[in-house]
Amino acid sequence: MNADESSLGRCPECGEDISEAWILVEYEKEDGTEGVWAECPVCEDVVAPE
Repeated sequence: MNADESSLGRCPECGEDISEAWILVEYEKEDGTEGVWAECPVCEDVVAPE
């Protein structure tokens, strides 16, 4: 991973770091915070990074 890529968090399935390059969907939650769905580069699942 490049130093320029910011981490979204870890995959809840395998624990791998997920960078912003793997974002699939960004959305606004009902409470006004931002939510993200991303593809894990290791297990290839679509997850909400933690």
